[in-house]
Amino acid sequence: MMGKLNLFDCDRKALESYFADIGEKSFRAHQLLKWIYQHGVINIESMSNLSNDLRAYLKENTSVKLPEIITEKKSKDGTKKWLVKVDEQNSIETVFIPENGRGTLCISTQVGCALDCKFCSTAKQGFSRNLTTSEIIGQVWLANKVLGNFKDNKRIITNIVFMGMGEPLLNYNNVIKSINLMLDDYGFGLSKRRITVSTSGIVPGIDRLKKDNKVSLAISLHASNDELRNNIVPINRSYPMSDLLSACKRYAEEKEDGPITIEYVMLRDINDSLQDAHNLVKCLHNIPSKVNLIPFNKFPETHFESSNYETINAFRDVLIKSGIFTITRKTRGDDIDAACGQLVGKFLAKSIKHQKNTLELI
Repeated sequence: MMGKLNLFDCDRKALESYFADIGEKSFRAHQLLKWIYQHGVINIESMSNLSNDLRAYLKENTSVKLPEIITEKKSKDGTKKWLVKVDEQNSIETVFIPENGRGTLCISTQVGCALDCKFCSTAKQGFSRNLTTSEIIGQVWLANKVLGNFKDNKRIITNIVFMGMGEPLLNYNNVIKSINLMLDDYGFGLSKRRITVSTSGIVPGIDRLKKDNKVSLAISLHASNDELRNNIVPINRSYPMSDLLSACKRYAEEKEDGPITIEYVMLRDINDSLQDAHNLVKCLHNIPSKVNLIPFNKFPETHFESSNYETINAFRDVLIKSGIFTITRKTRGDDIDAACGQLVGKFLAKSIKHQKNTLELI
């Protein structure tokens, strides 16, 4: 016997289909979405513009199951990190970064990660499973509730980045449904420019995202040649840089498209030479892009060190002089292990090999 339908697993299309199947008009889906994502109401009985009969039916046949915030840590810079329980064995981490006039929520898409990037703490934990749509969009809903967005009707979260635990494009269907809810005028109502999907380079997923829902794209590049990238970002062995950069060109080929963000972690004596910078300029030729240079954030048992700021500045100057917009990302939340590459969660890891054989690529 099938369990109850979790309403948080449904985007507008799925809800409209559900209501049609039970003999209701499609606008019921719009009403339900507004209650959940704009008013923060998940008690079916409180949805006053639904008929008594429909509310009774929904209470009997659907659920509103969310993940659960277990702990909150707050950094001295205002960054907040939540440990979010998704089942009895697994928890993930979600981070909110406040800035003047802007609030960015960094969300996770998998419990752990199988890609084994050598400089990332998440990768060291192994992989357990993909998150469901409800567990992805649930992070956004919970953050809005904790931050007071529903109560005050203010947009505290202005931007969402898929840069937490996991590779988003290897959990494609659930990521797309969660994006649909973020963009939906009856959902969170964000613009495409305010949602960024970050990938380590899953080329088929990039092409599919371009076709299905073209939000902002970030590439975790971190190297300027295949030899180095094969070592520190092993997925490069499946999708080498020539294929990845061609996919980037395709993604940004239309005039109205914004630049692709290139993420480049600065590793001392690994990828931070001036020659590396000149090679990166050549890689990005004819690709509308901006570069984020990320000082490496240490975690236990890593042998990597961050480049010093003199080296980072010299690297940045090469890119800027070539006409590439480049910034050095300010480290946020490192005192609570919430900075880039530091998220770990708590979970029962499975083997990386197992996950690679079951990835949801296409």
